[in-house]
Amino acid sequence: MGLDEYKRKRDFRVTAEPEGHVHPAGDVLSFCIQKHAASHLHYDFRLELDGVLKSWAVPKGPSLDPSVKRLAVHVEDHPIEYGVFEGIIPRKEYGGGTVMLWDRGRWTPDEDPHQGYRKGHIRFHLHGERLSGGWHLVRSRRPREEGQKEQWLLFKDDDDVARSESAGVITEEFVTSVATGRTMDEIAADADARWDSKAPAAEALIRDGKPSKAAKKPAAKPKSTRSAKPVASPAPGVPGARKAAFPAEFTPALATLVDEVPAGDGWIHEIKYDGYRLVVMLRGGKARLVTRNGNDWTDKFPEMAGALSALPARDAILDGELVMLTPGGTSSFQALQNVLSSGRTADLVFYAFDLMHLDGMDLRGSPLLARKEALRGLLAGDPAGAVRFSDHIVGSGGVFHQQACAMGLEGIICKRADAPYAQKRTKDWLKVKCLLRQEFVIGGFSEPRGSRSHFGALHVGVYRDGELVHSGKVGTGFNEEVLRQVHARLKKLKRADSPFSDFGRRGRQPAGVTWVEPTLVCEVEFTEWTGDGILRHPVFQGLREDKPATQVVREDPRALPAGESAAAGSDAANAKGRARAPARGASKDAPAAPSSRPVPPSTKSASPRRGKAPDVEVEGIRLSNPDKVLFPALGTTKLDLAHYYEAIGEWMLPHIVDRPLTLVRCPEGVGGQCFYQKHGDEHFPAQVGRTTILENDGDPRVYTYVDSVAGLVAMVQMGALELHVSNARRDSFEKPDQFVMDLDPAPDVPWARVVAAAFQVRDRLDELGLRSWVKTTGGKGLHVVVPIARRSSWDEVKDFTKALSADLSAANPGKYLIKATKAARKGKIFLDYLRNGRGATAICAYCVRARPTGAVSVPIGWDELTAELRTDDFTPQAVAERIQSLQGDPWAEYWTTRQSITKQMRAAVGLT
Repeated sequence: MGLDEYKRKRDFRVTAEPEGHVHPAGDVLSFCIQKHAASHLHYDFRLELDGVLKSWAVPKGPSLDPSVKRLAVHVEDHPIEYGVFEGIIPRKEYGGGTVMLWDRGRWTPDEDPHQGYRKGHIRFHLHGERLSGGWHLVRSRRPREEGQKEQWLLFKDDDDVARSESAGVITEEFVTSVATGRTMDEIAADADARWDSKAPAAEALIRDGKPSKAAKKPAAKPKSTRSAKPVASPAPGVPGARKAAFPAEFTPALATLVDEVPAGDGWIHEIKYDGYRLVVMLRGGKARLVTRNGNDWTDKFPEMAGALSALPARDAILDGELVMLTPGGTSSFQALQNVLSSGRTADLVFYAFDLMHLDGMDLRGSPLLARKEALRGLLAGDPAGAVRFSDHIVGSGGVFHQQACAMGLEGIICKRADAPYAQKRTKDWLKVKCLLRQEFVIGGFSEPRGSRSHFGALHVGVYRDGELVHSGKVGTGFNEEVLRQVHARLKKLKRADSPFSDFGRRGRQPAGVTWVEPTLVCEVEFTEWTGDGILRHPVFQGLREDKPATQVVREDPRALPAGESAAAGSDAANAKGRARAPARGASKDAPAAPSSRPVPPSTKSASPRRGKAPDVEVEGIRLSNPDKVLFPALGTTKLDLAHYYEAIGEWMLPHIVDRPLTLVRCPEGVGGQCFYQKHGDEHFPAQVGRTTILENDGDPRVYTYVDSVAGLVAMVQMGALELHVSNARRDSFEKPDQFVMDLDPAPDVPWARVVAAAFQVRDRLDELGLRSWVKTTGGKGLHVVVPIARRSSWDEVKDFTKALSADLSAANPGKYLIKATKAARKGKIFLDYLRNGRGATAICAYCVRARPTGAVSVPIGWDELTAELRTDDFTPQAVAERIQSLQGDPWAEYWTTRQSITKQMRAAVGLT
């Protein structure tokens, strides 16, 4: 289609909207979705292909439910420059209205996209900030009327990230911009955001100093929040500075791992960042980004190179770390990997912590504190910009280390305050970790099992005396996209024999392992080394591109020199060894955290009892990183959640024992990436059971189940926030022993109507002769749960609940909906009978939800269900306190009720 139609609709003699041009094809294809309030609200779905953005207008927006097919009207191609736009188009102009950048990222076609486009069926994967997984665009076969635009259908592939509309509508969950965090109303109210098409086109392509990569004109230099005037170089006043030529190459200083924090005011302490170490070589006002091994990564991060080039210096050398910040303010290597894979490098932050050269002056011989003061002056400006000063504290290292561990950080860096900059590893720079974490070399991978794709686990090792020795397997920490990317690289490295000197050789070949050349390096977080050098509870963090495989060795902490360790007194709180997390509340007297790393909003414990973090074993399960904050709004940590299940476990077990589970795992908490997991594998702790069940397609699959409080705590250790249970138990899976009437209200339905609907469902069940119980869902709806004898099949139960839902809907016109149709959902309550199909699940009673409120699904009595009840108040702490005050189980009679779905009941709801 090209841009002919786009240009025909615009008169560029009177409008300066970007005329755009067709760009050369690149290796990475971008996509974006813009929420557009023009004559009607819709979502513009745009895929880069052949140098333009192929575009479809999707009136109802994308859905994660594979059964929901959205109309997508094919419109004219747009220039790639359009993909960065957010703002207001004046009403009198074409497309006038408010535009929000709702999602962005890259897309990968599953097949030849040109052939798919011609045939009318494009299969592809999205790698965005909100949408991911497989998708389809299919051209409608309906004949078009004259003048009617081509109609397609957009729908989700049935994969691990798909979900029913009843589990949440993605366009209702995300109502803000991925670029600015604003709502549509906030964008509409922002006069500065107005896109005046009569303004210069270049201005329309640059927002917040971030030019489009595809801009026709040369990208403008990123705006700097600092003064554009040259500043007086602070270097002449730095003690120890000397005139010197700019070095052609530069090797960074390295820190030594030690087992405790050094004492005294002679040391400063910084946060250990979780990203890529980079040296910035600013020469003639142009910045180069160089890794610690001398690789030039400037082209990888063009926005950051531009921001560093804007510094008020002609020549400079800075040392620092490139990171991606989580919503809680901490850096995350996994989040960094996700950003790099999607190409969203404009969101990265560079924390500078040293300055070695400035405008003809060599600062390496200057004391560290003097260098940092000069660096602070160079970076004076916006503390929330792309380039930031890495602050520090002087002394009090033990308390600072405790605070870092309590925030879930990797550790701290301790530096001698008066030390020069040494371009080698010394004990003037020390690193003290909170967790064990380091690089490993990948030497092989195992076959996938169950629903796992690409590979099961990575075999990793380290070099010792010139030989690669085996350190065990890493099978957790992957999502589908990471599995695909890592496997694609490993396939090219296959070899016939094991690269490990002590594993897989001399007749001890393990089954199902593919060996690879030991060139890829990954980072792994783990709890400890076993006595024979194997990792315990390893979690994959990402591939590392900045360290050669041959340099990867086991990192064992060394002892501090005599007299340097923290003595009793001000630094008596120093943590030793792996620095187990401090007691809850121990950091309240600590000095303020550096401004470069915000403290999470709260550290208030949500635990029903305050366990001490040094005791990281709960119900026999060892918790790694126990003070990791899982729910920032509540301050609830991993340890808090484990103690919650310890406290309420006996109440929860009857609802979950022996029921196959579907999990929602969020290793970084609700602010990080979450994913569904239906099937179990060997990486779950022994306290989590496995059971084999035939899937609907007849293939056997392994599922997890829980039958003890220790199993619940083990799920916390695995990062499983939500546990969804089947309506049948594993010993008789083909015969459900309960069914669920799921009341899922539209956003505009008031809570009082949901309450009334639940009583209406209860009363209808009573009329049929079935007793029911009610629980909150942790969301906006309610579950009415009915116990039944194990006599009916899955299809019989599903048919009955479908007919019951239709019966209720017919008796109450306009109140209920039994099909997940968004257009008809307004003002109605969806009766989701699909919860009762074979393979379906529902949130378990007493389980927390992976939502910012941290609300729990709570069984309540019918007498408690009122319009005044606020389900968001059921936080873990509140539920634990509730149980302590209850006189009895509100569901006590549920467990002794014996009832079945009879022929008379079926006939009463219209089943023959």
